[in-house]
Amino acid sequence: MISSAIIPQPLARLPWRLIFLVVGIGTLGLLTLYSSAGGSVQPWAAKQAMALLLFLGVAVMMSWVKESTIKALALPIYIVVLVMLILVEMLGFVGKGAQRWLDLGFIRLQPSEFMKPAIVLVLARFYDLLPVGDISKWRAIWPAGLMLGLPAALILVQPDLGTCILVVLGGLTVMFIAGLPMRLFVGGATLLALAMPVAYSMMHEYQRKRVMIFMDPESDPLGAGYHISQSKIAIGSGGIFGKGFLNGSQSHLDYLPEGHTDFVFATMVEEWGLVGGALLILAFGAVIRWGMKVSMNSRSRFAQLAAAGLSATIFFYVSINLMMVMGLAPVVGIPLPLVSFGGSAVMTVMLCLGMLMSFERQQRTTSRLAG
Repeated sequence: MISSAIIPQPLARLPWRLIFLVVGIGTLGLLTLYSSAGGSVQPWAAKQAMALLLFLGVAVMMSWVKESTIKALALPIYIVVLVMLILVEMLGFVGKGAQRWLDLGFIRLQPSEFMKPAIVLVLARFYDLLPVGDISKWRAIWPAGLMLGLPAALILVQPDLGTCILVVLGGLTVMFIAGLPMRLFVGGATLLALAMPVAYSMMHEYQRKRVMIFMDPESDPLGAGYHISQSKIAIGSGGIFGKGFLNGSQSHLDYLPEGHTDFVFATMVEEWGLVGGALLILAFGAVIRWGMKVSMNSRSRFAQLAAAGLSATIFFYVSINLMMVMGLAPVVGIPLPLVSFGGSAVMTVMLCLGMLMSFERQQRTTSRLAG
């Protein structure tokens, strides 16, 4: 936090270390997008810069929203987003073989993005209202399972497996932190493993290909396995210090597909090397650590659960994308937030950070009054 003798008091109370980290990550993303376009701000870097500035401003404004307001809006927000998901299924715009958007004329909304923070908030509110003594009872399980299962099913049929995974993992994090018995998670994981053959048979053809390529990337190096193969080549060719800014051959020669979206980390590491990749991961780690610290310092159960869930959402965003581009997980279409081109991921992460800043501000205000 910067001294109020240097800047006005309201601005001095912002978590500037976090903001500098976010700006640093976003700037590295803009440089990578600039390089991916052959040294041009069009068509990606300029649009991404506007999205970063817009949603960073939204996050800062959200930091002044009271925790009580967020708590009161948790259920209404969830219901609105759930209705929007139902409308997507009924009236949604179809693009690239998926039905994920609501076309409002002046903008196309993807409601599934809003469900990522919404599911965290509504489950945190549910367990905040639930008596602590009931946490191991059936009444602590089935309502939360229903609130999580409904949007997950609606998102899965769009189909959008990546977003569905993030929504489920964010919700499960809240349920785990709330104190549900470990046997439920172990049992659920066992049932999921047993159901994998059935789930595989119900997948779309392109999803089955992704699973098979994950198991054996070299089985189709010029077809379905092309993305992973080229991603590994780009990452490996970067070496320790990289080939240098604007010198990434894999992306510039179009060998690396989606080098500005899902596989942007490979594009970045080819030019900035292991050192650049490690610094980016450390920066994300510092952001997530800050969020978990907000959770641990929270004095209310709602803020504790919500902060943990929001931080976990960012963690899963980053970790799944990194595992994906390194061939450690199937390709499920999850971008690297604040780095990959696309306003949806920027919006989701900034909404999470805005609420985390709100909780952190509340903690400092409470500590100051107590002192």
